[in-house]
Amino acid sequence: MKMRERDRERAQARAAHKAKGSKDDGLTPEQRRERDAKALQDKLAKKAAQATVGSERQSGIKNKK
Repeated sequence: MKMRERDRERAQARAAHKAKGSKDDGLTPEQRRERDAKALQDKLAKKAAQATVGSERQSGIKNKK
């Protein structure tokens, strides 16, 4: 019986923690999609720029041999 009570307490604590974590940012779904799309584009552009720098470094090493 005590295990069941302890499990219930733990479940309530987890549920409270999850509820606290989800914040309402005040955006409409459309605004949220636009924000997320822009963030994804920025992330992809940054990754592409890093890949370009990495390939330039590798080609420079190969040319020195």
